[in-house]
Amino acid sequence: MAKPMTKSEVIEHLAKKTGLTKKDVNTVLGEFTLLAYKQAKNDFTIPGIGKLSVVKRKARKGRNPQTGEDIKIPAKNAVKFKVAKACKDAVVGCKK
Repeated sequence: MAKPMTKSEVIEHLAKKTGLTKKDVNTVLGEFTLLAYKQAKNDFTIPGIGKLSVVKRKARKGRNPQTGEDIKIPAKNAVKFKVAKACKDAVVGCKK
């Protein structure tokens, strides 16, 4: 299994493909990330990749795996990412 690309490798690849400097690509990537964080509350869609959103999780009962004791898990907000169909089909392939 191949190792995932590092941030530096992503920046270098995008700089070569776009003709921009690594510094410019790093700035764009950083601003894009900050925009995604700020807009996640309102659903942030990355066209062709997926949607980032905040969901409310209900309180529920759980179990401590070490002791087997029942515990209460409080309600909380969580970040959710739903992969777009186009991305899934491009990466995994279409079912036939």
